[in-house]
Amino acid sequence: MLTFKQVEALYWIVQLGSFEAAASKLNASQSAISKRVQELESTFEFEVFDRSKRTARLTDKGEELFHYAKELLERRDEIVERVSAKEVLVRRLRLGVTELTALTWLPRLISAIKQAYPKVIVEAEVELSATLRERLEANTIDFIVVPSAAVSERFVSTHIASVENAWLCVPGMAPTARSIPLSEIAQFPMLTQGNLSGTGMTYGRFLVEHGVSVPKVFASNNLLAQIGLTLSGMGVSYLPKACLNYLVTDGSLQEIRTRPALPPIEYVALYRADHAYSLNAEIAKLAAEHCDFSHLLLAPQSRNPPGRRRGIPAT
Repeated sequence: MLTFKQVEALYWIVQLGSFEAAASKLNASQSAISKRVQELESTFEFEVFDRSKRTARLTDKGEELFHYAKELLERRDEIVERVSAKEVLVRRLRLGVTELTALTWLPRLISAIKQAYPKVIVEAEVELSATLRERLEANTIDFIVVPSAAVSERFVSTHIASVENAWLCVPGMAPTARSIPLSEIAQFPMLTQGNLSGTGMTYGRFLVEHGVSVPKVFASNNLLAQIGLTLSGMGVSYLPKACLNYLVTDGSLQEIRTRPALPPIEYVALYRADHAYSLNAEIAKLAAEHCDFSHLLLAPQSRNPPGRRRGIPAT
């Protein structure tokens, strides 16, 4: 008799690429996963995987069965989520965010999810935008919050917030009394985020569109490292303005105003259109309600004693 355990084993072997990975995902032994596949093959009297291959490759009939298995699991999840009350809904939510969200309001979002859905287990991951989109496409993550970009019809997109960024550097590196043409930003060494970052890709395109070519560029995929390098006087960087305003206020950094200014970065929540269950839609609402990019979790909560300069706390 066909069971959900057998169907889940097939689904995750295909999604993750191996029996071992599926076993880890389902908290089962590899032998248990193999047994479930053997039970499937016995039930339908055909081989699900081509055992002449070194990888977990489906046979033609196995491919057909996989599509039915995927549809069956999605229908099961939809029924459970639509029928269950929030207080009793049991499932895992694989949530992905970029570094800025993790450093600002991710704890608030997770707390709100746990309060609304006490039995939902949240698995949160922090990755670059491009990686999160690939994970969502591959269905190895359920819900992501990333900078906006062209959205496939396969995804549902919900606007979350706009984040204003500013050119920042150590005091004295650039003029403060006036704004400068954007083209003059090229005279400074520039600390940027790579093209795997949604912000990095957006601002890279922005500079190209305005004919700005920067001879000295140092790229970092780590926001904290980018802040640290800027504080070290290594160059000029575009950084989130609101949550780092305390570093400008205390004189650790200064803002460079350009004409035109940097455009805001739009953040969206994304989930798969074929997984548009009530939970995903509700999590998007919670994200929009609780997002707050204005406060960095590592920022000091009170002023330091006179004469002591504030910055990013040591770790």
